Amino acid sequence: MTTSTTPRSLTSEELRTKLDSEHPPRLLDVRSPAEFEAAHIPGSYNVPLDTLREHREELTRHLDTDVVLVCRSGQRAGQAERALAEAGLPGLSVLSGGMTSWEKSGAPTNYGQERWDMERQVRLVAGSLVLVGALGSFVVPGLQALSAFVGGGLAFAAISNTCAMGVLLSRMPWNRTPSFDPRKAVAQLAGSR
Repeated sequence: MTTSTTPRSLTSEELRTKLDSEHPPRLLDVRSPAEFEAAHIPGSYNVPLDTLREHREELTRHLDTDVVLVCRSGQRAGQAERALAEAGLPGLSVLSGGMTSWEKSGAPTNYGQERWDMERQVRLVAGSLVLVGALGSFVVPGLQALSAFVGGGLAFAAISNTCAMGVLLSRMPWNRTPSFDPRKAVAQLAGSR
């Protein structure tokens, strides 16, 4: 079942009002466990985007439409909304501007060990590879192809609104927390209502 919807966008202020209501929505934070550990909205559940995609059919059995998806800027949350809509749960809300907007508004935030967010890691790796390709081509002919490959990958990421490098980096040890278990995250979410 494929459903095309536009996610409902909530500002930080609108979300704060909903969270203070008698029936607050559930919050699904789709960032990496390391990003979640660094800063998250109190009461939110961490289900990284790749885990959400892998378990989306199971998740839709435990969710209703009163869910707000959260990431750093809103991009990954939008991807999560589309994945859940394709699995039969359309119309979820996305926090506009993500955690960046939430923190700027002064809203309550739980802080832990500070880590680099995924977008910053992608910029570092992509920039380093382009630099190595460009400068290294003076020593190793043809190495500029590395720069072209990375540039092509970044263009594809922008056009498709996906990021293979981000997915790969999210699986690196420094982006995992020792306590994160995808099955436990899904089970915790299933038992939350």
